[in-house]
Amino acid sequence: MKRTGILLYGVACYLVFFATFLYAVGFVGNLWVPKAMDSARETSLVAALLIDLGLLTVFALQHSVMARPAFKRAWTRLIPESAERSTYTLLSSLALILLFWQWRPLGGIVWDVQSPVARALLYAGFAFGWGLVLVSTFLINHFDLFGLRQVWLQFRGRPYQSLGFATPGPYRLVRHPLYVGWFFAFWCTPTMTLTHLLFALMTTAYILVAIRLEERDLVAALPGYAEYRKQVPMLLPRLRRKSAWTSTARTARG
Repeated sequence: MKRTGILLYGVACYLVFFATFLYAVGFVGNLWVPKAMDSARETSLVAALLIDLGLLTVFALQHSVMARPAFKRAWTRLIPESAERSTYTLLSSLALILLFWQWRPLGGIVWDVQSPVARALLYAGFAFGWGLVLVSTFLINHFDLFGLRQVWLQFRGRPYQSLGFATPGPYRLVRHPLYVGWFFAFWCTPTMTLTHLLFALMTTAYILVAIRLEERDLVAALPGYAEYRKQVPMLLPRLRRKSAWTSTARTARG
């Protein structure tokens, strides 16, 4: 029964994550959802700014602190190790749901592109970004990243084995294609409001800090990552690379 319960818990956490991911597309793009990033302003500018900064800080702290190895070691004294990643996924999703629910638009326009061609290109960049995020997770094992592999292995009574280190597809061009996808998703918009600009600036700053923390952990955990970091750029691919990276193992990130 315990194995079944952990499996069902992991599946439930994943479903919450996936619904949150789909809502995030609509929230950032102001598409389809009942409350989007640029809904009508409800409070004063100062109050909205403070609330939004607080919500982004809550997400950043949860996402980064719970991802650190020291926290994971302490956390798994309280919960089954096989459920650690699912719990991280669930709490990250809940932090985002709180952000969607309590977000306060600021109003104001920074830019508003009118050219149909330029608007189409920006929407294409937006779609490309979300697609790159999703594809990147599958390249490094989507189901391990969000906890399903862990709960399935414990259900089968098999020990968990980390996936190791690899550089599939775009990981040979840049070390963090997933984060490149986020940048496209957050910055490619034909209408940039003050609200959207705040969100894009803060998430960009967070990602740049998170990369440093993540890579510190990866260098300590994965043989070969330090050399990979020397050869492959972080976010912007080189026009001419000195050498091709051909690692054949896998890596689980985050």
